[in-house]
Amino acid sequence: QVALQFPDELLADAVEVAARMEAATGAEMYVLGDTTYGSCCVDEVAAEHAGAEAVLHYGPACLSPCRKLPVLHIFGQQPLDVGRCTEAFRELYPERQSRVVVLSDVVYAHAMGELEQQLCPEYPNIIFSRLVCGDPPGPAVPGEERKFGRQFLVEAAGGLQDYAMFYVGAEGLALTSFMLTWNRCPFSSFNPVTGCGRRETLNVNRALMRRLYLVERARDAAVVGILVGTLGVAGYLTVLQHLRELLCRAGKRSYTLAVGKPNPAKLANFLEVDIFVLVACAQNSLLDSSDFYRPVVTPYELELACNPAREWTGNYLTDFRDLLPGACAHVELPPAVPAAEAVPDVSLITGKMRATHLCEPPTSQLPPSTALACRDQTRALAAISPAASFLESRCWRGLEQQLGQTPVSKAVQGRRGIAIAYEDEGCEQP
Repeated sequence: QVALQFPDELLADAVEVAARMEAATGAEMYVLGDTTYGSCCVDEVAAEHAGAEAVLHYGPACLSPCRKLPVLHIFGQQPLDVGRCTEAFRELYPERQSRVVVLSDVVYAHAMGELEQQLCPEYPNIIFSRLVCGDPPGPAVPGEERKFGRQFLVEAAGGLQDYAMFYVGAEGLALTSFMLTWNRCPFSSFNPVTGCGRRETLNVNRALMRRLYLVERARDAAVVGILVGTLGVAGYLTVLQHLRELLCRAGKRSYTLAVGKPNPAKLANFLEVDIFVLVACAQNSLLDSSDFYRPVVTPYELELACNPAREWTGNYLTDFRDLLPGACAHVELPPAVPAAEAVPDVSLITGKMRATHLCEPPTSQLPPSTALACRDQTRALAAISPAASFLESRCWRGLEQQLGQTPVSKAVQGRRGIAIAYEDEGCEQP
């Protein structure tokens, strides 16, 4: 049994594709009608519910490695005018010795071989990236880049910062992730839909300033909601446990929430949460939270806020697997610092003092419910529950009986009529 996963715009062709696949292979095809999270990720959970032994993923993909099922990607072939793209590249890079790395959207990968044949004789220092589905075997060699399902080898002595980036594809999350990750490289792009090439004018520093502002918000937060944005990317359970441990040692309370695709209406139900962290693939992690009631950050930004050993180096990480043990960007948590020796910090947003040191992981547990204890239930709840503490701080907590506190009075007749014109209100004459 094989699961066929289509994005929303391709679901109209799902029935015909499934019928032809069954006739050609003899295997039973199961169409996944909708994905729990982003359509660029493989929905392994829905495939396992159908008892599938493999997944065929159609359409654009983030190429994040999966955990269990074998996956075959069918990107599709969007039309690309190779001649016009070559001309746009020559206009953007008139110097023939320019060092350029060519990236592309997956739907244009079929035409990269022809584009390479056109440009390589003229540009000896050009590098074309290759698509890699899953983790490539073996360790990376010096100068090799493996990110976002792309793989290429940089041979310049100065490294990748000596190169410019040329992206073939429309503006979107993929290009934004590339520009934030390789923010030291100048970017240009060619849009196959419009047939125009341009130097990317997106102010990356301004975008980074916005993300660093969110890091400061995360330092001020007392309650953090961990949003599960994927159930198929390898390592998501490990990073969830890492974030819980990090928040616990930083003195912050955390809730793990699985709400599917996050939107402002869903997250507005959790008023006691100060900030959310989204665990998703590299493309969907950069969520624009300007319309949300609370900000949404990435795991890397949360680690910048809570891990004193993690320092800002100018490199931005959107793949949460880079934070896990064994990765090149992993940073161990420093030992705990006693509260008396901790150096306090001042919030750049509120101006209040805050603690930035890590505590020892808690070892003692609360007494069981059968144990006798004399305590104030309200204060006990507020001490162990951020939701109860938030409710206690509100001036209005819902309908309360207040027995014995309300004076007794006789019932009186109220207003009659409808809101547009009560009986005791005078009518205006035209």
